[in-house]
Amino acid sequence: MKRRLFFKNAASASIGLGLTKFSTNDKSTQPFEKDIQFCVTVEENKLQFFSEVVKEPIKIVHIADTHLFMDDERGVPYKMYSGRMAKAYNQTRHFKTDELTNPELAFEAALNFAKESQADLITLIGDIFSFPSEAAIEWVTAKLKEVNIPYIYVAGNHDWHYEGMEGTLEDLRDKWIKERLLPLYQGNHPLMAAYDLKGIRFLAIDNSTYQINEDQLAFFKKQVASNVPLVLLVHIPMYAPGKSIGFGCGNPDWGASSDRNHELEGRLKWPEAGHTKTTFDFHRAVFSAPNLLGIFAGHIHRFSVESIKGKPQIVTDDNASGGYLDVDFLPLEPKDKSLIF
Repeated sequence: MKRRLFFKNAASASIGLGLTKFSTNDKSTQPFEKDIQFCVTVEENKLQFFSEVVKEPIKIVHIADTHLFMDDERGVPYKMYSGRMAKAYNQTRHFKTDELTNPELAFEAALNFAKESQADLITLIGDIFSFPSEAAIEWVTAKLKEVNIPYIYVAGNHDWHYEGMEGTLEDLRDKWIKERLLPLYQGNHPLMAAYDLKGIRFLAIDNSTYQINEDQLAFFKKQVASNVPLVLLVHIPMYAPGKSIGFGCGNPDWGASSDRNHELEGRLKWPEAGHTKTTFDFHRAVFSAPNLLGIFAGHIHRFSVESIKGKPQIVTDDNASGGYLDVDFLPLEPKDKSLIF
């Protein structure tokens, strides 16, 4: 109950806020009469967004699914819960070169690229950890401090999960966010926060339980009403027709009948009734938001691009295998305006 109270009070205090030290001075909230118009180009792991609402170039390095497994003596009492995932990604093959690598090398390579390319922002979108190891969390915090680039972190379903530990997904998430992951949020709300950068607002919303709660839905709707250009960051991709159950936020097929991994992952089975109405309402709100530029996600460990109602969702390859996205938001040049107007 205390954990519930902790997050509920924080939500009441910060809803619609959460702006960081790199917030913009642009306070314009003129309503968009129609959806933001933009062009998106994709080449391997490089993406470019062009739009009139982008006033200054913004470079982002988008990272998900590193699955760091490092641990030390502090993790000994939890080995019965961490054993499977501690061995899952010890050695991987690079998604481009097929050369042997591992999560530590891959994470450092992505951070080095961010530094060399003078990125404005690093987005860490879940499953950076295979379980909430203190050693791994401290290592990542130190690496982020070294690179000295603003970052946004939102949890994935493995970041807070010790497999086989009793409790609901919501209770376990609350517990391990509060006890281990909290420093990564830099004082912002763990389940929902807004970060402004050069006129674009990045929304970090935790859907790592596959569901959205009422506070998160209200937060998102308030951000849409702000009329600031938005980019949504979630770990689990939003449902798209024809995609797998991994696209599990707002998926009409999600639920107990489609849950094949609950025993393997040592967790409670997904609900018989499937998603809550709030989660479906969030899905509708996301793809109806006129000021949304796009959604960035992870979770499925494969690069993917889909478009719903003109809103692109981009999913990155897993960082455990060297994957990350190099993303540029760029002003639309006059010669290109005829493409979208």
